[in-house]
Order: sequence, then structure tokens, then C-alpha cells
Amino acid sequence: MAESSRITARDGVRADARRNRERILVAARAVFAERGIDAPMAAVARRAGVGVATLYRHFPTRDALVRGAYAQQMETCARALTEALAAPDPWQGFRHLVETVCALQREERGFPAAFAAAFPETTPELARARQRAERDVLTLVRRAQAAGSLRADFRPSDLAVVLLAHCGLVTALPDDEAASRRLVAYLLQSFRVGPAGAPLPPPAALSLRSLPMAAGGRPGRGFPGA
Repeated sequence: MAESSRITARDGVRADARRNRERILVAARAVFAERGIDAPMAAVARRAGVGVATLYRHFPTRDALVRGAYAQQMETCARALTEALAAPDPWQGFRHLVETVCALQREERGFPAAFAAAFPETTPELARARQRAERDVLTLVRRAQAAGSLRADFRPSDLAVVLLAHCGLVTALPDDEAASRRLVAYLLQSFRVGPAGAPLPPPAALSLRSLPMAAGGRPGRGFPGA
């Protein structure tokens, strides 16, 4: 085979591999959004139109597939934390971080569970990444408290509570951006010291009858008198 033919063949194999990898990542995000990040790997392979062996060749473990599927979102979170630490106003930095992560939870339905399971400590590198993120969040919290803008009794673990609460909302109401924005605004105002600041976003178009539907996945009669 001529050298030019061998190069063309190799390029074709690499292009096929890139296309397969991209199909797998697109399929993974779709399957994880529908069935959660514990969905069978075979389901992802079927959605991507590739064999299970091909999937495992690109992503040997579930953790690798989850990290690959949401690599862009994780990078956005890391960048938001860096930007928050660099912000001249610690409160604005804190607010930027919370709003950015919650927006990602809202925009990518499978991301909340992936974020909750982020940085599994399966390697020393991942363990260091988790420790670094936790240290940076603690620094951000302490700066905002020292500036007198964040409640003195706020703890970094409260940020996990915020994200879990918002995760529950966007899981139950994945298409309700108004409800998401209003919850985030309420939570941020509850953490701030001093004046409440900007008005809340417009209310969501919900009623008490929405609660059984959101919680049970089917319409209900609502509360008595609702």
C-alpha cells in the first residue's frame, strides 16, 4: 500500500472513532436525562448505534462515561469557581457560582445527578480535584462573610443543600425556568446580610395542584380547598 493510502486509511479510522465517541456522548446525555446516570451501559450503546464493546473501548467505566458526557458542564463549574474567587465583590462571586451551577442543572436534565456524583475518588487525581474544589468554596464563603455580605452562620455544606433542593425542583419540573430562577433568588436572598437587594424574578405558573403531579408524576386532586 502506498504511503498516501496508509495515511488516508488511518485518518478514516480516526474519523470513525471520533464520530463514534461523539455519538456515544450524545446518547449518554439523552439516556441519563431519561433514566438517570445508573442507566445500563447497553442502553447508551443502543441509543448511539454502536456495540457495547465499542462503548467500553472509548469509556472503560461508568465514571469515565459520566465525566465525558458532562465534561463541558464540569469545566463551566470549575471556571465559575475560579471567576467567583477573582471577583472584587465576594458576594457577587458567591452569587455567580450559585447561579451558574443552578443554570447548568436546569439546562441539562442529566447533569444534576452527575454533579452530585462529581469527582468520584477513584484516583488520586480525582481526590485532589475534590479537595481543591472544597477548599476553594470554603475560601469563597469566608471572604463573603468577612465582607459582611454572607450570613455568619452559613456553612459550605449549605451550598450542597441548595443544589440538592434545586436538583429536586428541576427534576420534577424540568421545563419550568421561572420556578428555577425564583427558587434560586429566594435562597440567595435568605443568605445575604442586609437589604434584600434586587426584586425576585416573576413567579412560576404553579398552584397547589401542581404538587401531586410533580411528586408522583401524575395529576392529582391537590390539597383540600386548592
